[in-house]
Amino acid sequence: MTYENVTLDPRANIYFDGTCVSHTFYLADGTRKSAGVIFPSSLVFTTGAPEVMELNAGRCRVRLAGSEEWMEYAAGESFEVPGSSSFDIETVETLGYVCHYG
Repeated sequence: MTYENVTLDPRANIYFDGTCVSHTFYLADGTRKSAGVIFPSSLVFTTGAPEVMELNAGRCRVRLAGSEEWMEYAAGESFEVPGSSSFDIETVETLGYVCHYG
């Protein structure tokens, strides 16, 4: 996917001691997104707004808050996370993603 007319925040978002690194960018209409990588690991993320994680490289397993079930995802797939929630993620291969907020 290609995004045009974006404003990139050059400051890196570094989480979990560098296991997850992303950059935030804004579309011309003000929509906020981030693009990044998660290196092989097991992490827990919390959400403010609803999110859609669009995967462009790698593989992972995800368990949404309140669920016992792990779901597997790979490049070319996406998953949704409700706002004010959390999810466990196990990255099997380095994961490239774009996060869509709201």
